[in-house]
Amino acid sequence: MQLGETEPAVPPVTDARPGITPARNAEGALARARDHLLALQKPDGHWRGLLETNVTMDAEDLLLREFLGITDRERSRRAASWIRSKQGSDGSWANFAGGPGDLSTTIEAYWALRVAGDEPSAPHMQRAAAWSREHGGPRQARVFTHIWMALFGLWPWDEVPAVPPELMFLPRWFPLNPYDFSCWARQTIVALMIVRAHRPSRQLAFTLEELGPSDPAAVAPAPSLAGRMLNVLDRVMRVYERHPLRPLRRAALTAAERWVVKRQEADGGWGGIQPPWVYSLMALHLQGYSLEHPVIRAGLAGLDGFTVEDGDAMWLEACQSPVWDTALAILALADAGLKSDDPALVRGADWLLDRQELEVAGDWAVRRRHLRPGGWAFEYHNVNYPDVDDTPICALALRRVEHPDPNQIERAVQRAVEWIIGMQSGDGGWGAFDADNTRTIVRQLPFCDFGEVIDPPSADVTAHAVELLVQEESAAGRDSADRGLRWLWDEQESTGSWFGRWGVNHIYGTWSVLCALKEAHVPPDDGRLRRAVRWLELHQNPDGGWGEDCRSYEDPAWIGRGESTASQTAWALLGLHAAGAAGADSVRRGIDWLVATQRDDGTWDEPQYTGTGFPGDFYINYHLYRLVFPVMALGRCLEALR
Repeated sequence: MQLGETEPAVPPVTDARPGITPARNAEGALARARDHLLALQKPDGHWRGLLETNVTMDAEDLLLREFLGITDRERSRRAASWIRSKQGSDGSWANFAGGPGDLSTTIEAYWALRVAGDEPSAPHMQRAAAWSREHGGPRQARVFTHIWMALFGLWPWDEVPAVPPELMFLPRWFPLNPYDFSCWARQTIVALMIVRAHRPSRQLAFTLEELGPSDPAAVAPAPSLAGRMLNVLDRVMRVYERHPLRPLRRAALTAAERWVVKRQEADGGWGGIQPPWVYSLMALHLQGYSLEHPVIRAGLAGLDGFTVEDGDAMWLEACQSPVWDTALAILALADAGLKSDDPALVRGADWLLDRQELEVAGDWAVRRRHLRPGGWAFEYHNVNYPDVDDTPICALALRRVEHPDPNQIERAVQRAVEWIIGMQSGDGGWGAFDADNTRTIVRQLPFCDFGEVIDPPSADVTAHAVELLVQEESAAGRDSADRGLRWLWDEQESTGSWFGRWGVNHIYGTWSVLCALKEAHVPPDDGRLRRAVRWLELHQNPDGGWGEDCRSYEDPAWIGRGESTASQTAWALLGLHAAGAAGADSVRRGIDWLVATQRDDGTWDEPQYTGTGFPGDFYINYHLYRLVFPVMALGRCLEALR
């Protein structure tokens, strides 16, 4: 069923299998998975699974090192081995496992292999070049690929959309100021303001002419009046870029430089993610920071901590997720029957308590100046950017633990609740990192052709906030939760599902909301809830599992469709359980699929990408999802069936 289709009348949810006793093999599967998850806990109490993305992370790492003049032959060789291993049979590279080839990803992968020493005459390189030519070549690549090409003299800087550093001086109420962008885009764009202003051009020993046309194509007309006006503004700013006011330009570059340096984290990175990290290193180097400067040295050393050794290959994580993974692991193990005072849970809680941000008012405080900090970030080090996705999940996890100091738990949860309430957007929903970050005009900038650049409220983040707040007794908590619930109901699709911003896709959004509705005591016979249940049941695969392809973000035909995966099957089961349908035949079939596909070590295979960075552009394979969510789902469903 596609988005917007008319749905038939939905019958009430009923327990199709009253009195069923869970199968012994399902209990055994849960025990094996629980034990494997327990064994993954680090000595200090936390969990972390790897985050696998596409090969642009590895390609851009090699290109960064080439730009800085610090190419390491052994690192290049091993990274090239990884990049080659991800090439498709048609010669292209995709943005997620099993997906279609992506032109910019293919160009950057091919280019990195050239840097690593692969010859254009090699069969795999010829296939890649032919695929690139067939799909338009560098001319049709995205802006960020053109920036990389410009850095090495392969694309004219005059044909790169303008982002003058003078934008740093725009007041925060004025459109297109840096705080109109989402935190991830903001950090990247401020760094690129510096890079674009310097217009560097390193020399390569080769060109990329074999990939196809590399001269700029005619700019397609913008579909909206605002877009056309921004195109005109871009042309004006490009003229200014060639003849800037020198004193103003110097002051702007200094302001941008200070902004970037101030946001470097303790691990040497920026925002805990690869894109601003790479561009910040280049920007500061262009500002005169030597490779021996402490800021640059810390940044390069930090990238080593994101490097994964994989046999004879190596690859780079775009991000790391220890806080998120630890909170989910605590919830899963509690659902699996671990006692609330189990030492593993207490150690995990202590680790989380140490990472709550109670002092630093990050960029979120621009719109919430009087709000006290109290959130958690996703990563090990990211004090400037806690988020409203991790924070309620951490609070919910802490409340599942019987801690030796319960007052410490409650103080942490109440600070989190206060911060979440304060971060609610004006429409009642929650974005991930900022409140009311919804100025959509920035999406139409010629520079912004890759990924989401604002942080509007989403159903999954809002659902997690509501799931926590409906448990609060304070008037502020209840009022905030009620506004969030109204927002969620307004966002329900006509077919019954919810869009998933940070997980693929409608399966993720739907289970997240159903869990919030359960805590809000929405009755199982509510018609809106029953439509969601029906949507999940209609999209169960014949094998009993659930799956949704990343293409569902762009092609409605893929919504709710895809190969069955462990994480997405678990999400569907969690949603059905929350809706009071744990005894349905669909749940039994989903449990059977998890049991049948479990590996001997208690885990599941999952090459598919079920996490989302930028809908339509960037996806993530969370290696722990394939374990933590099945443990959670089996634990809850089997408990309900006992």
